[in-house]
Amino acid sequence: MSKIKQLHHIWRYIKLVRPLYFILTAVVWAVIAVFALRANNQHMLELRDKVFETDKAGSLQEVEASLKNLQAYVTTHMNTDLTTSVTGVYPPIQLQYTYQRYATNQGTTNNDLYTQAQQFCQSQNSSSFSGRDRVPCIEQYVLDHGAKPKHVDPSLYEFNFVSPRWSPDLAGWSIVLAAGSLLLAIITLITDWNIRRQLN
Repeated sequence: MSKIKQLHHIWRYIKLVRPLYFILTAVVWAVIAVFALRANNQHMLELRDKVFETDKAGSLQEVEASLKNLQAYVTTHMNTDLTTSVTGVYPPIQLQYTYQRYATNQGTTNNDLYTQAQQFCQSQNSSSFSGRDRVPCIEQYVLDHGAKPKHVDPSLYEFNFVSPRWSPDLAGWSIVLAAGSLLLAIITLITDWNIRRQLN
């Protein structure tokens, strides 16, 4: 079989595979990836809010359990990062009530003063449920009112959790399939163009 006949034979099959099919498939997987990434982020926010709720109402053991759930999710799913940004000063997770428990349990500062400080800082940052800036506010309030707050190790109430760049979940595999479909579309277009060029 001559080279021209071989090319005709190959092209007869290649032209059945439309690049448009792969492009449409890539678009579908890309849309799925966007929704999956959004779902990952929303679930992370729900778990983070649960941590803050537990911090406010629960014991140190309950806070630790909710933190472990959050960490387990963030470290295994894309688009769930909870790390300090380049422009950020404070970690994304600051547990003000846990901080207060440790500070008051050490008996150096009046419980009433911490309660007053908490109420003051709550009113100053009412739109921020997370308490990201409230621990420094509480410490400053205590200092301003003549007491010296006991140093509490930041690792007990400040947390950063890093999410992976890629995760083997719906979001991750959707991105892989979208990229793969787009690559197949490009390969099909190039192959089709190359065979047409040689046949002409």
